[in-house]
Amino acid sequence: MDKILIVEDDVKTANLLRLYLRQAGYKVEVANDGYTGLDLSRSMQPDLIVLDLMLPNLGGLDICRLLRLESSVPIIILTAKATEEDVLRGLALGADDYIAKPFSPREVVARVKTVLRRIQEHNLHNGQKELEFGDLIINLTRHEVAIEGEVVHLTPKEFKLLETLAKEPGRAFSRLELVERAFGYDYEGLERTVDAHVMNLRKKIEHDHTNPHYVETVYGVGYRFLERRI
Repeated sequence: MDKILIVEDDVKTANLLRLYLRQAGYKVEVANDGYTGLDLSRSMQPDLIVLDLMLPNLGGLDICRLLRLESSVPIIILTAKATEEDVLRGLALGADDYIAKPFSPREVVARVKTVLRRIQEHNLHNGQKELEFGDLIINLTRHEVAIEGEVVHLTPKEFKLLETLAKEPGRAFSRLELVERAFGYDYEGLERTVDAHVMNLRKKIEHDHTNPHYVETVYGVGYRFLERRI
C-alpha cells in the first residue's frame, strides 16, 4: 500500500484529502505545520507528498528545497498562488506537479495516481537497463543516475526528462514534445515548466550548468541531448 503524506495547515482541507485518498486505497498521514511535515517525511518515508506552500513556521518551498537535498520523493504542490512565476519557482525547486486552489479532492487523487503510475512504469522498465555517456550513467531499471560514480538524486520528472532526451541523443525535442513524452499527455502544466525542470536537471548533472555538457538548448525549438555516447 502506497503511503501519502499531506502537509496542509487547513484542518478541514487536510481531513477531506485524507478521506478521499484513503478511500482510493492509500495509507495517509497528515501534518498541519512545516516542521512536523518535514519530520514526518523523514520518519515515515512516504511514496508521495502533497505539500501546501503557505504553512506555519516553515514554508512549503523551504520544505521542498530541504527534501531535494536528501530525497527524490515525488511532491505535488498545493498553492493558492496560481501565477506562472510561482509555479515555475516551485517546479525549479524539484516539485513534480502543482494544483491550484480551490481544487476538487478527486483532482488531487487523480494527480496522485498519475505521478505514482509513472514511477511504477519506470521501475518496471523491461528494455535497456543502462545508458552510459562518459561519466554519466543512467540506470533505467533502478531509476538511478550517477556522475563519476556518485549517485545524483533526481525527481521522477527530472529522470523521465533525462531518459527521454538520452534515449535519442542528437534529436531536438520541442518543449511540447517533452511535455507529452516525458510528463504524459494528461500533464496540464505550461510548456515553460520544461525550462524549470531542465534548469534543475542541469544543476544536478552538469559540471557547469551555465555551459552544459549534456543537455543543450536548441534555440527556437527546445532541447537535445549531446551525442557523447561511448
